[in-house]
Amino acid sequence: MASQHETNNMDNTATDTIDGTATETAMVSLKAKYSNRVLVKTIVERDGGVGLIGERLVIGGWVKSSKEVKKEPVTPAPTSDNHGAAMASSPKRKEKNVKCPEILQSKIPFLRTIIRVLSGSAGGGASTDTIREKLEAVLPKPPPPSTLFLQISDGSSVAALQMVVDSGLGSPSRLLPTGTCILAEGVLNHSSFQGKHAVELTVEKILHIGTVDQDKYILSRKRLPLDKLRDSAHFRPRSTTVASVMRIRSSLTFATHTFFQNNGFLCVQVPIITTTDAEGFSEKFQVTTLLEKADKEGPNAAKEIEGVSLDNIKTAIKEKSHQVEQLKRSESNKEALVAALQDLKKTNELASKLEAREKTKPAPSIKTGKINISEDFFSRQIYLTVSGRLHLESYACALGNVYSFGPRFRAEKKESAKQGAEMWMVEAEIAFSLLKDAMNCADDYFKFLCTWVVEKCERDAEFISTRIDKTIIDRLQSMKSCFIEKITYTEAVKALEQVTDKIFEAKLEWGVALTAEHLSYLADEIYKSPLIIYNYPKAVKPFYVRLNADGNTVAAFDMVVPKIGKLITGSQNEERINKLNKRIEELGLPKEQYEWYLDLRRHGTVKHSGFSLGFDLMVLFITGLTDVKDAIPFPRSLGIANN
Repeated sequence: MASQHETNNMDNTATDTIDGTATETAMVSLKAKYSNRVLVKTIVERDGGVGLIGERLVIGGWVKSSKEVKKEPVTPAPTSDNHGAAMASSPKRKEKNVKCPEILQSKIPFLRTIIRVLSGSAGGGASTDTIREKLEAVLPKPPPPSTLFLQISDGSSVAALQMVVDSGLGSPSRLLPTGTCILAEGVLNHSSFQGKHAVELTVEKILHIGTVDQDKYILSRKRLPLDKLRDSAHFRPRSTTVASVMRIRSSLTFATHTFFQNNGFLCVQVPIITTTDAEGFSEKFQVTTLLEKADKEGPNAAKEIEGVSLDNIKTAIKEKSHQVEQLKRSESNKEALVAALQDLKKTNELASKLEAREKTKPAPSIKTGKINISEDFFSRQIYLTVSGRLHLESYACALGNVYSFGPRFRAEKKESAKQGAEMWMVEAEIAFSLLKDAMNCADDYFKFLCTWVVEKCERDAEFISTRIDKTIIDRLQSMKSCFIEKITYTEAVKALEQVTDKIFEAKLEWGVALTAEHLSYLADEIYKSPLIIYNYPKAVKPFYVRLNADGNTVAAFDMVVPKIGKLITGSQNEERINKLNKRIEELGLPKEQYEWYLDLRRHGTVKHSGFSLGFDLMVLFITGLTDVKDAIPFPRSLGIANN
């Protein structure tokens, strides 16, 4: 039984059944919890909506496509019965939902015209026929009645719901444009046309219209490429493709928390503002409040502000130009060439703007020696974090198994389809564990995500497969139970050295880092499946990774997957304080940054391991997209932060 509160909040709920109260209760369950409307997904993914035929619903969403069908004029028959029927079908009947003040307001100009005509006629003694002719001349003819068919999407599903609206309820010029927001009440009926829609909402009342300026609204143009949509990140989720990608991304987020919570991990939020360089060699964003002070100090301001200066932009242009030349020589990556040319163009435009600004306004500057760092907000140098694993260790050493999920930042001045300045990472740390434990956990987590999408995101996966990559569903199915090969770094180098039909751009020899090209070749061509590479040379991995007994390699691993390359990176971390101290000294790292980290070894140390998964890259792998910027809601990369 529905509560009195639920019943009182039911608006126009259908009750013409044997048990009206039961129907009302069912309708309450259909409505969005914090809104009076019913989600499109609730209708179309429930036997196509046929089971809800005859129900009165409130639907809200945005017009994806539309058409207008003109009605044939109806000539009333002379009989009184037919006359009454004609009157009942007239568009004037629809005005019963319009308030009287609105009707009067709309008729005022006409009434004034009539008064002027009558006033002029009264003085001249015109006949009734003359007055009628003048009135017919000045009164505008009403537009012919029509029926509007609107495909409405509310973001809850790939599918849209068809609304049928009589033109008497709303102006076609306001309702038809793509992107128009509409909230309407009506009755769900069988579709009037045979096709993909089994049902349609016959609208009886329009509750809200959010109009669109077609000339300025970017989605008024059909099938815009994804790179163009990035320029309007605030509108692109309204496109069907981006909406599907974001629903899959949301589902993967939930799957991530489900996996770790089900396996006894606690969620810990680590800081994104830190004094510590988590890897010892990464490019970091510096956080400061001293820019305003520097702006007042002199005319040579932003020249030396890293990442903003004209000099840095010019350097980036040289790097991008070199990258374009390399891609032009290689015919195997045409998509990357197109993206590189586009980025080079945008960087040149940015350089032109900075040059123009410097000519008209002196640039601000922070100069070492002139700025007292103690005056900054934190009184010391602070950065945006590139990894949360070091901070996560402190909680693993107290709580056991922990994980974190959040944004990480890298200020690397290079363009890549697999990298952004801000990317989300899933990081896990396992107390009392070895390298093999972290590898097994990463293996299970990866397969769990693939299985989740196949089982929970079927409709979106089907749409993405038709729009982006037809192999997605089969690939994900194969990932659910595939065997992930584990090979050492040395074995990977030997496998690549045996390749004779491919010349790699970077020289291959033991001791150097495997490039993205090397890793992709291993996964795509040699093993043709995901694989894990472990025991890397110590020179290519962070300082905190545990040194192996051979003294040359460390207990680190990478999971490499086809089409993406490196997806997960992990390690067993060094618990021996003397070994860790030596690595810090070898790399010349500022030891004071890591005193808190060394304390974990001084007091109650424990063997532990963990890994980081590039969440945006996982979305890329799942969807078949080629550029990670299309998998991120608001992408940030070199020279680009539109919102």
